[in-house]
Amino acid sequence: MIKKKAKLKFKHNYFEIVEEGDYVLCAISGKEIKLQNLDYWNVDLQEAYFSPKEANARFKEKKK
Repeated sequence: MIKKKAKLKFKHNYFEIVEEGDYVLCAISGKEIKLQNLDYWNVDLQEAYFSPKEANARFKEKKK
């Protein structure tokens, strides 16, 4: 099975698929996130996060 990285446009309560794919990469850890498991992202930064841990790390980083 060939996996392809998707390109998304993050909105406040959903995301639009710009380019079809199976996964995106976490902006903090670089881990692959299957689209069906994608729950955390930042609309302003247009970044995806693997878990609340990574999302919180980015929030703290930007707060400084």
